[in-house]
Amino acid sequence: MNIYDISKKAGVSIATVSRVLNDSPHVSPATRQKVMAVINDSGYVPNAFARGLGLNTMKTIGLLCPDASDPYQAQALAYLEHAFRTRNYDCVLSCTGKGLDARIAGVELLKSRHVDGMVLMGSSFIENADKDNDYIRQAAKSTPLILLNGSFACERVYCVLCDDQRATMEATQHLLDTGCKRILYLYHSKNYSGRKKLAGYRAALKNRGVEADETLLCYFAQDKMSVQDVRDQLLQMEKRGVQFDAVLASEDSLAIGALKYARTAGKRVPEDLCVAGYNNSTYCNFCEPELTSVDNKLKAICDHIVETMMGVLDGKEMPQKTVFTGELVLRQSTRK
Repeated sequence: MNIYDISKKAGVSIATVSRVLNDSPHVSPATRQKVMAVINDSGYVPNAFARGLGLNTMKTIGLLCPDASDPYQAQALAYLEHAFRTRNYDCVLSCTGKGLDARIAGVELLKSRHVDGMVLMGSSFIENADKDNDYIRQAAKSTPLILLNGSFACERVYCVLCDDQRATMEATQHLLDTGCKRILYLYHSKNYSGRKKLAGYRAALKNRGVEADETLLCYFAQDKMSVQDVRDQLLQMEKRGVQFDAVLASEDSLAIGALKYARTAGKRVPEDLCVAGYNNSTYCNFCEPELTSVDNKLKAICDHIVETMMGVLDGKEMPQKTVFTGELVLRQSTRK
């Protein structure tokens, strides 16, 4: 039994059945009772498509992320799915990977599902070559898009993000204020957010009159950033004579690798080596000592994304760009 069978048996249109399923006020009590009687007798369970027929809405939001196993993206997915569900919207997830073709395919897939809106999770969806972003411009013509933690100027594309540059600058300044002289910066991304974080690190050094040392920049490819990879890389740097008394990482998992290095190298944290991360993930409380990290206000960002999407779908004028300020959460891995 499907919605077409319900429509035929009740003697009403498919749109009328959809209105009944969505509890629309634009259905007479007698018609509602007739349709519900058929539904109850048949044991029919409506799906999102059936609810959306004739109402111009599927009550569904598409969520696109490069990698659902990434702790930051996984947490964002959990926040968004819960918040949309409390507003009676279902979510459809598309894990796109990092290739442009896969992202385009993911967007096209969700468009074919007639989702009401899409959330693109992460600045990696924005390509450096502007022409490669045409897929976003085209999708936004028919579906409102919200970009999580990225910036892209385009009509019907809304951006909600953390000021990563300022947050990283303040974290670097804190390490300098507590007596650190040579801060090793670990990073894994060269996209919009990654560039902003690196710029914040450089700005803090410049503001304090500290000459930038390129040997204190350490990049990790996506498939080479495990805790063991970071530990081994830092041990190799130590053998090469690279000296550092602090580590600032663009992500908590990299910082955990730095703690693993400290233990292997016999360094005390924070007496010999200060370590700070980024994202303020659950990792921070699982390690010893507990990790100082930047809280990038992910929950607040996700809540604002949902409010923005609901406003756009209701026809309200919503801010095109909203920027949150991060906060350094001090724990035992850095000096007070």
